[in-house]
Order: sequence, then structure tokens, then C-alpha cells
Amino acid sequence: MIDMNEVGAFPSFDPSGNFTVRIGLYLPGIRAVDGFSVVVRIIHTDDRFNPAVPTTDCPLHWVDGHPLDLWSITESIVAAPAPSHYGQEGTYLYRFQLLWAAPGSGAASQILALWFTDPFARATEIGELSAFTLARDPSLFEWSDANYKTPELDDLAVYELQVAEFNDTFDGVIDRLDYLQSLGINCLELMPVTSVKLDFDWGYGPLHYFAPNARLGGGDGLKRLVNACHAVNIAVILDVVYQHVDPTFPYKLVYDALNNQAGPPHVPSPMIGGDGLFGPQSDFSKPFTQDYFATANRMWLDDYHVDGFRYDEVTDFYFSATDTAYAKLSYDTYQHSLRIPRFGRDPASYSRIIQCAEDLSNPRDVLRNTYTCSVWQNELLGKAEDMVRWNYVDANFAHLLDTGFSGYPNSKTVNNAAGAPVDMPVAPFQYLESHDHSQLVVFAGTQGDGFFPPGDRSRFYKLQPYAIALYTLEGVPMLWQGQEFADNYHLPDSGSARVGLRRDTHWEFFYDKFGSPLVRLYRRLGQLRRTCSALRSRDSYFYYLQSLQGTAVIAYHRHAAATATTPEQFLMIFLNFADSAETITVPKSRHLERND
Repeated sequence: MIDMNEVGAFPSFDPSGNFTVRIGLYLPGIRAVDGFSVVVRIIHTDDRFNPAVPTTDCPLHWVDGHPLDLWSITESIVAAPAPSHYGQEGTYLYRFQLLWAAPGSGAASQILALWFTDPFARATEIGELSAFTLARDPSLFEWSDANYKTPELDDLAVYELQVAEFNDTFDGVIDRLDYLQSLGINCLELMPVTSVKLDFDWGYGPLHYFAPNARLGGGDGLKRLVNACHAVNIAVILDVVYQHVDPTFPYKLVYDALNNQAGPPHVPSPMIGGDGLFGPQSDFSKPFTQDYFATANRMWLDDYHVDGFRYDEVTDFYFSATDTAYAKLSYDTYQHSLRIPRFGRDPASYSRIIQCAEDLSNPRDVLRNTYTCSVWQNELLGKAEDMVRWNYVDANFAHLLDTGFSGYPNSKTVNNAAGAPVDMPVAPFQYLESHDHSQLVVFAGTQGDGFFPPGDRSRFYKLQPYAIALYTLEGVPMLWQGQEFADNYHLPDSGSARVGLRRDTHWEFFYDKFGSPLVRLYRRLGQLRRTCSALRSRDSYFYYLQSLQGTAVIAYHRHAAATATTPEQFLMIFLNFADSAETITVPKSRHLERND
């Protein structure tokens, strides 16, 4: 089993005034007795571009008998003559090389893998470089969220954002928390934040799984963001990419390097199977793969206090309720969360951890049969895009606002901390826009060819009934960055521009004549959803006999039963998709049978 105390880089400063670093690396199946050797190359970040300062190369020692073939070294970081900064405080960069020579041959070792990063690095610098920091008086992050509790699923209102596009860094997001709260938001979904190569790709070509992106603010920056969010009762979930990896991911690159050369013994990768549509695919039939991603989840929950995960492309690694892939990962993560106080009111309750699976082909099945509490699905988004594009409305839109009518379960049986069965609420994420699609206003105007020109924002009013629907529907409402002021990026259907071109949020739209009235509507709706229990309930009724009768108006009500502290509540919602006023008459009686 993976032990995070064995792998990665562990710098220290001893009482004698000496810096040391212990570095560990798992390379299953790669052993010194078979002629392999591993070198770590270390350099101070201030020396990385100075040709007069070489790296310090240190051979790692293979731990004979270790079940995961641990390679390790403890190295003193001794001061070097100028101009080198080696031995001084600061950030150090490191990478590995894999070499091989036939045992007993006396031949010089040949390089099999010239450069690969640490698959367990806790910090990185630019590109493919792992990093650690030496400091005589290292400071520990001080959390202040001991009393914070993750919100209930039915109370969530989610905002999806890409940190660099939204406001540059983790600290930039902190600067916008008041704004997000004004929209009724109490959960941030961060697109992948782990370090990636310098190519902008939204983070969906993952290379590091344990290191927040240095350009976004690194580990301390992410901790500051989560801590600040929890201080104002906003949850944070991470978009994680476990279905595939970047081609330079070590357990792909290293094993390809040795298996594609004559001479060294061939060793199968402990993690990677074949190549897929999105990149080399993780093989969840392998125990090391299962353990690797479960370990990553535990680290994010324990060390970074995140509230859960949005799992990318679960369609390709969910097979059944008892599989060793997604079903096992979500189960193991849920079990781990039961011991974390922010996820539970008491030991008899279910865990409130947020696990949202992207499964566009079979969301209802994964929601029923795994320890997932939510699913990411495009049904409402697809319908909204089609209606805006072709300027029509039909009853199917109203049906999608009612998750029970659409076939989604309301709850499932899980276990509590004592192992007893307990019902946990479940619901889909519902959204009109996401990172993976053009923004809705584009469909109301001229799409044009390629990325530009964008849609005509003067038709922002076309978005208003959709915004009302989003905040008054069943399920978990989610906004994509900028939709609340009609940001208007057009995403191409294919090609590298889909993920390789930054779409910085147009904050100036917040003030203009199209964005300002739309933001005001979103803020009013956010306040309503936050304060009205009927809008967070599981009870809806669509007035199907009265809606769309020669008009473009849909009517439905939301209902919450009385509790010990709140009265029964009904809210009527009317969505007018026409460009002019319309009239609709609905029954006065609230005692209507549901037409399921």
C-alpha cells in the first residue's frame, strides 16, 4: 500500500544547522538486481538558467524487498562555491533519470529515461519539474475552519470556474468571494488545479496529482482559498482527472522507455493501459492505480480540507456497482470522509462529502449504484442550447427541471460511521452552461466561424427565463463563470482551441447595459433560493394542462412541507420565453395530483 511518508521530497533543517532532503520514489518492478539505477538531479531555482552551475546528481538506493520497489535517498544539501546557490534557503527543483546496464557486464549504464518528474511531488515549478523548499524556520499553515460544516446537498448552489481565467490565482478568487456570495453561491467547483505543463489545457492533461499549480499560488495559495471559503460557509470541490494522464506522466513515460528498448527486462506499467481518446488511460484493474488515486483523494481531503470532487469522464471507468474503478474509488473516499468532522452532524448521519461523477451516457445508473451523491449530465444544457438556437419552447424543458420526473433517485442507502445503514440524499448537478460548451448567449446571436466572432450580447434578455429556471429547479444549480453577466465565448466543436485557448472572464461586462440587469436578476434569484425552503425541496408540480397553450409560458410550483420551525411553503414560477407579455391561467387549488 502507498505510504505518503515514503515518497516525495522531505526537506529538513537539523539543530546543527544542516539542510537535508529525503526523496523517495516507487518504481514497481524496476529493481537494482536487474541492472537498473535511478538518479535524482537537484538544482536551486536561482541557478536553473546559469550554465556555469550544474545539477547535483545523487544515486537513489533500491530498497530490497519493498513490495512497491521503493528507491530512496537522504542527501545533505551542502553549500557550494559561488555562483551556485546550492545549500542556501529557497526553492529547489528536482527530476529523475532511469539508467540500465546488464548485470555483471561491466558496461557503462545507458540512459533509458532522460527526464521524468516525481509522481508524488507535493510541489512543482514550471513545466515538468518537481520542487521542494529549504527554510531554516518553515512556517506551517494555520487553519481556522474547525467549526465549518459542508452544506447539505439540497442547499448547494455551485459556481464552476477555471482559476486563471476567472481571476488569475487562488488569491484572486478570494478577492471575488463577496461577489460570489451575492449570487447565492455556497460551493466552488475548481477546474483542475494540479500542476500541468506550460501549455494551457484547462488541466485535463494531468501530470502531477499531489501538487497545486505553482502559477496559481501553489499549496499555500489553495489552502488560503479553501480556508477563506470555509470562513463564509462556501464549500470547495476539485475537478479531478483520473481516467487518463499526460503522455509524460512517469508511470507512462518510464515504462514505455524501458519496454521500447532492447536489452533491459520489460516491465509492465503499474498504472497505465492503452492509449485512449483523451490520452494514456489509467488501468483500474491494477491495484497500484486504485491505491494511487484513493491516496490522492485522501490527501486533498486531509491536507487541503476540500469538500469533495467532480470526477472527469467517469463514463470510461464506471462499469458496475462493484467494480474496482469508479465504484471502488467513490466508496473508499466516502468511507474515509466519515472520520472527518466537517462532513457529519453526528456519527449516526451520512457523510456530506460531495462526490459528483461526470457520466453523460448513464448518469442515473452511477447515481443509484455508487457512493456518489451527484452526477454531472448535459441534459438541461443541451435542451437550453437547442431552444435558444431555434427559438422555441416545449414541455420537455419543464420535465428536466423536475429530477424525479426525469428518473433520478432522491436518495440511496449508504452507511454511517458506525456501519449502520442510513439514507443519503442524491441529486444531479443542473446547469445551462459549462466549461465544455459555448456560452448560452452565443446561441441567441451569431456564432460565426471558429472561436470568433462571439454571440450578440444585446439579446441577453433571452437568458432571463433560463436563469429563473436554474434557481427554481430541483437538483443542484450550477453556474459557469461569467454566465451571470452574459459572457459570450464561442467554443469550437473540435480542435486544440477547445482546451488550449484561455477565455478570461470579461469582468467589464458586469458593468455594461447588457450584463448589469442580468447580474441583478441572478442576485435576486440567489437570495430567493437561499431563503425559500420550497426552492430547495424535492417537490414540484408542472401545470402541463395550462402551460404552452398558444403561449410560450411554462408554469410550475415548488412546495416544502411544514417542519417544527417553518410553515408549509408554496412558490409559483412562470417562465415566459416570448419577447412580449403573455397571459396564463392556472387553477387556484394547490391539491393537484402529479401527472407522472
